Amino acid sequence: MQIKDALASTPALLISRLILGGLFVYAAWDKIVHPDQFAQIVLNYKLMPDMGINLLAIFLPWLEMVAGLLLILGIFPKESAAILAGLLLVFILAIGINLARGLDFDCGCFSTSTDQKSASYLLMLRDILLLLPAVHIMLFSRTRRAASVPTPEERLA
Repeated sequence: MQIKDALASTPALLISRLILGGLFVYAAWDKIVHPDQFAQIVLNYKLMPDMGINLLAIFLPWLEMVAGLLLILGIFPKESAAILAGLLLVFILAIGINLARGLDFDCGCFSTSTDQKSASYLLMLRDILLLLPAVHIMLFSRTRRAASVPTPEERLA
């Protein structure tokens, strides 16, 4: 079995979907339950105008939750993985900007608790590593076709 075949296998894709989707569902839950605390964490990033923070603090966790659940369930896996990869890229950029500024902050990634501090370089490394299953899913997931739509090969037969 070649590496490409192994990566395209159902078990490999399922593992990537469960890891990435599960982490985002887990990360979203506390933010959904405590939007006020999450809004404060977003404010601490000092990257957005104050008037947009509450909207982001309410919308972002639900986007993470829905995309994570869709990924776990295998519904629109490429699209869900692309959304989560986009979020990861934004998170990496936000952490990188604050690292360059020398700011110490709580990322709010998995908890809205203010007593959790993490090394920002490790946060960036973690997010970069989480891009791997997202890219894996985007590259190797098969697009589902409706039963009534013939494939190009079926049309030629």
